[in-house]
Amino acid sequence: MFTGIITDIGEIRALKQEGDLRARIGTGYDMASVDLGASIASDGVCLTVVAKGPDWYEVQVSAETVSKTNLGGWTLGKRVNLERALKVGDELGGHIVSGHVDGVAEVVALTDEGGSTRLVFRAPDHLAGFIAPKGSVALDGTSLTVNEVSGAEFGINLIPHTKQVTTWGDIALGDRINLEIDTLARYVARLRDWERHVASA
Repeated sequence: MFTGIITDIGEIRALKQEGDLRARIGTGYDMASVDLGASIASDGVCLTVVAKGPDWYEVQVSAETVSKTNLGGWTLGKRVNLERALKVGDELGGHIVSGHVDGVAEVVALTDEGGSTRLVFRAPDHLAGFIAPKGSVALDGTSLTVNEVSGAEFGINLIPHTKQVTTWGDIALGDRINLEIDTLARYVARLRDWERHVASA
C-alpha cells in the first residue's frame, strides 16, 4: 500500500524481454534497507524487487501489467516516479493507493498558469464514472486532486513543487499516464451494483 507521495525519481538503466519484461531502475534509496521481495511503486505500479545493487533494483513486469499500464513504453534513461511501500506509523500525506493501475489516461490539454501547470486528461470510458470533482486520483503514482470533470475528461493542477520532485516536469501533450481511481470509489460502485443485483433477484 502507498500514499501517492513520490519520494524518489528513478531512471531506467536496463530493459530485457525474457518472457516478462525485466527492468533495472536506478534509485537514490538506501538499497541495504530494501529486502528482496519488497514492493516499490514505479510510475504508480506496485512492482516486486527481484534483484538489487547499491543504487539500483530490478523488477519483472508481466504481460498483463504491460497491457494495462504505460510500462511497455519505458525506454533507457526514462525518469520514473518512485515510492516505497507504506509502513505502520508513516504519515498518510496523500490518499490510499494500492499500486494496481486501472488504466491509462491521455494528456489532452496543457496550460502554464504562472508557475503552475493545468492539465486535462481523457480517461477510458469505463473509468470516467469513478472520477469526481475534488476527489483523488493517482497519476503515474502521484496523489492528485481533481479540479473538474466533463464527460471522460478531468483536470488537475500541478504546483511548482510537485513538478520539481516528480517526473511531472517532463509532461507533454499526448503522454499516456497510469491512472488508479480512488479505492473508496471502487467499493462504493461495487456496493451499488450489488444492491441492484439483490433488488432484481
